[in-house]
Amino acid sequence: MKAIILAAGEGKRLRPFTETMPKVMLPVGNKPILEYVLDSVTTNGIDDIIIIVGYQKEVIMDYFSTYEKGNITYITQDKQLGTGHALLQAENHIETPFIVIPGDNIIDHKSIAHLRETSSEYAMLIKQHPHPSKYGVVTIENNHLTSFVEKPKDGEGSFISTGIYKLPPSIFSDLATLTSQGLHTLSSAIENLLIQHIDIDTIIADTWMDIVYPWNLIGVNEAVMHQTAGSTAGTIEKNVTIKGPVTIKENTHIYAGTYIVGPVIIGSGCEIGPNVCIFPSTAIGNNTVIHPFTELHNSVIMQNTHIGSHSHISHSIIGQGTVIHPHFTNIPGPATIEIENEFLKLENIGVMIGEDTTIGCNTISEPGIIIGRSCTISPLTKITRAIPSGQNVM
Repeated sequence: MKAIILAAGEGKRLRPFTETMPKVMLPVGNKPILEYVLDSVTTNGIDDIIIIVGYQKEVIMDYFSTYEKGNITYITQDKQLGTGHALLQAENHIETPFIVIPGDNIIDHKSIAHLRETSSEYAMLIKQHPHPSKYGVVTIENNHLTSFVEKPKDGEGSFISTGIYKLPPSIFSDLATLTSQGLHTLSSAIENLLIQHIDIDTIIADTWMDIVYPWNLIGVNEAVMHQTAGSTAGTIEKNVTIKGPVTIKENTHIYAGTYIVGPVIIGSGCEIGPNVCIFPSTAIGNNTVIHPFTELHNSVIMQNTHIGSHSHISHSIIGQGTVIHPHFTNIPGPATIEIENEFLKLENIGVMIGEDTTIGCNTISEPGIIIGRSCTISPLTKITRAIPSGQNVM
């Protein structure tokens, strides 16, 4: 059996973090989302994998050029018209039943196993979700799909489609017909199958997580990290305190007086401390420097980042290549954030900073601030509003 992974999209609601990388490459626990998908597939013995790429495809292809757990074939979707159109690009590579998976979800290998092992020709993974309005809501009877409604206005607590299916090669004929009519989504094909009274089995996924907005990265990172065991490498000086599951990669130096409470993951080539405090659910990317007397709580710190001394970062995302000068503080708390003309209320959120941004010393950020990539924030600034990419704030 082959697996087709859909990884061509950008993820516009995740800007600024997707301005230079596709959504599937955002790091969770210091690994791209797509790597979790590949690992779940290959754990089930599916080592023939097709990845549909498009937006910033070179980022994906470069990263997985050394991936050894499976054989990857890349197919380019030149125009990102929709998931059905993306799947159609793989038609010439499929002759037997296959599994299709979005590359931007976290899915466990046991759920993939259940999908693979079903005797049904058509099957889908579903999951109950408290906020289904961004997804396709399904109704089921005796584990069979009876209706499918894409992004309904209501449906609290309903089951949703995860977008993960087992399908026969005949689906490509349906997709070709639908795309010729301007219907480019895979959900349109599922709705069409229901109209034809074709049985579609439903299987409830065990672990499935999606990242729709930037702050979802923090919650998914936290959930994944609580499932990891710790291991330490590199150099750990005397008088370093480590509690709980903490992973420290090779060529990282943890200086004296540093206090770490897991789950925490620290990448390779980092310098931490002295006298730094790192608290649970914090992931620190490769080649990052955390200067003395800084505190980090429940945050995603991407690679090649420098965080100055006496800084306090909580419930935040710091993009790769960002330089934060000393005495930076973000204030976590409730916030209302506007994304694509939609206002969303959050109970506890810090700051989200795009890549290659420079933050001056003695700067404070209010809750829920999104700062774009390649910005420069002058010292002694209080950041009270979102800042688009490429801006200089004096």
